[in-house]
Amino acid sequence: MCRLFGMCGGSRARRARFWLVKAPDSLAAQSVREPDGTGLGWFDAAEPRVQKEPVRADQDETFLHSARTVTSRTFVAHVRWAYTGAVSPRNTQPFEADGALFVHQGLVLELDRVDEQLGADRALVRGDTDSERIFALIRREARARGGHWAAGITAAANWLADAVPVFGLNLILATATDLYALRYPDSQPVYVLERRTPGITREAIGTHLSVRYQPRAVIVASERLDGESGWLPLEAGELLHVDGALGVTRQTVRDRPPARPLALKDLDLPAGIEA
Repeated sequence: MCRLFGMCGGSRARRARFWLVKAPDSLAAQSVREPDGTGLGWFDAAEPRVQKEPVRADQDETFLHSARTVTSRTFVAHVRWAYTGAVSPRNTQPFEADGALFVHQGLVLELDRVDEQLGADRALVRGDTDSERIFALIRREARARGGHWAAGITAAANWLADAVPVFGLNLILATATDLYALRYPDSQPVYVLERRTPGITREAIGTHLSVRYQPRAVIVASERLDGESGWLPLEAGELLHVDGALGVTRQTVRDRPPARPLALKDLDLPAGIEA
């Protein structure tokens, strides 16, 4: 039910192709289970760029090319299984606005309530999804708090958790310098890998020896990738912040469950679809 990925590599631009397309459990491989959209976001000279299509990643030649060739210090990527909103480009993530990239995994309902809370900012929402509305609400709350993204995420998440039915508010928001990730509530995991020193790994794959350079990076994902050790879960209600020097802070921004929690049994999912 959607997968998300974010990587912050400090001051040096690099590629994310291993996690996006090469690893056995890469985002492209995961898209077979979530076939309704694929998107990649990055920063070019501090300007956000997005490439996305409402198709599976392994069938999107533009995504596959970009994932192998684009260099950036920060990447955000998403594969979608559609619950709210049609399968279309405007509903495909990442979303980009106000110098930020945004991806969301989960679900909130009663979008008319969210629209009322957005007020005039509802006009900035171009698609039909709960995810884009969540991003718009975060942007509004951040502007009201002097442009502080962490405060905007905290305020938006707490309002949603109190006001509407919530299955999941897992999200990644990235700017040209910082990356934020929230896990809420405990319905789906979010993992973080902090690689503090670069290195080389050598892996035997059949009769071949694979050598892979591992750069300094902080990686956030909805699934542990590539079998590498060191992945740690975010706790429910925990907001992660990665700054431009790869400094990591974690704080609990919501210490109680949603007022109106949703479970998988409440969502009327087709057979075979899992969180």
